[in-house]
Amino acid sequence: MALTYGSGPLGPRASGGLNFDAPREVTYVEQSPRWIRARLGGETVADSRRTRLLYRSGKLPVILFPPEDVRRDLLPADAVRDHDGLLEIDFGAVDEWLEEDEELIGHARDPYHRIDARRTSRRVRVSIGGRPVAESSRAVVLFETGLPPRWYIPREDLIAELEPIDHPTTCAYKGHAKHFSVAGEDAVAWTYEDPLHDALPVEGLVSFYNERVDLEIDGEPEERPETQWSR
Repeated sequence: MALTYGSGPLGPRASGGLNFDAPREVTYVEQSPRWIRARLGGETVADSRRTRLLYRSGKLPVILFPPEDVRRDLLPADAVRDHDGLLEIDFGAVDEWLEEDEELIGHARDPYHRIDARRTSRRVRVSIGGRPVAESSRAVVLFETGLPPRWYIPREDLIAELEPIDHPTTCAYKGHAKHFSVAGEDAVAWTYEDPLHDALPVEGLVSFYNERVDLEIDGEPEERPETQWSR
């Protein structure tokens, strides 16, 4: 999301236009003021207050460390990549990441990424294959950088049954999600039962992938967005 991902200004599906022709491949590196640590097997394998964030077209940002702040001897050789003298550690290769004293999950957090959750009285109607599955005027709409608006609906306003499935996902900004199949559509809905701070307003509510359902807002059909969740 944000600068070089999703519908960000330099992403593959930019939602706006620039007043210049952007190159097809963009690389941007900026200094970060955040204290970042990585741990593996109980050992601190990276500890730095001098990290940088690397942005590349179509990719999530990654953290870069000065070499002297990384214990390469404690890391698998294939877990470390060199970027012009700075080191990237594969996010999934360590047990724990800390930003200051709070855990990072999923991937590096992007300072250009934002979440705004707002209660709305707009009438939200969700259908799958012509069958209504949810209808509410008590939704919370979540606006997230680089993504379509997501409409989170109270469970009392669901019409169809949720079928829990084993399809966990992780968002660096919202937390761990549980998914459901609904009306024969696999993994089409999800909920955050214990969300991170920015997503607390949608705790326990259910959202559907706009890409795979028919969504009406105040009686007006919404166009299905094209994202990595489209089918």
